[in-house]
Amino acid sequence: MNRVQAAWLVGRPVFSVLVRTFAPLRTYGSERIPRHGGLVLCFNHFSWLDPWAISLEVPRTVFYIAKQEAHDTPVMGPFIRMFGTEPIRRGESDREAVRAMREIVRRGDTLGMFPEGTRQEREPGPVLPGAAMVAVQEGTPVVCGAIEGTQEWRFGNFRPVSIAYGEPFSLDGLPRNSRGYREGSERIQYEIRKLWEFAARTQELGRPRAATPPA
Repeated sequence: MNRVQAAWLVGRPVFSVLVRTFAPLRTYGSERIPRHGGLVLCFNHFSWLDPWAISLEVPRTVFYIAKQEAHDTPVMGPFIRMFGTEPIRRGESDREAVRAMREIVRRGDTLGMFPEGTRQEREPGPVLPGAAMVAVQEGTPVVCGAIEGTQEWRFGNFRPVSIAYGEPFSLDGLPRNSRGYREGSERIQYEIRKLWEFAARTQELGRPRAATPPA
């Protein structure tokens, strides 16, 4: 067990109580996540709460990438590094960012990505090619997921949050060039949108316990 895994072992129960108290969670399809091997996990992004809510429900340690500015923050920086978030420096090339992400999946870990590149306000947005590039270059399976409710969540309003996971899929066979990365990004965008629409419907229906996300 490494340092990051130990941090999550101790921190996950604590965060679980806090998140579930202030943002009641319901998760659909988490059993679809492979337990071993490199994995690219792609989600839409509404709030700073998203990575914490998602990571609580994933049965693996999730490693994220964050801008160096976040790591330089006196309190946040050491905290997110303790839980496995790795820095990307301002001004570094996309090649360097992809190299850092490829290393995570190459060593058999889970790379958590918000492939829209920034937070959205109401619904998922266009997907950038970084996640597809990593999956295509490393031959790593992809699991897409969607989160709904955090765009309206504020501390203390107890807005319920739903999370839905899709089935793993492969981007093998796509060319390792801009066309292949674009096609892979379109697939990821389609899957996230499909799962988000499911999560939004379950919210409207009162979040029934027995519901299966689309495959």
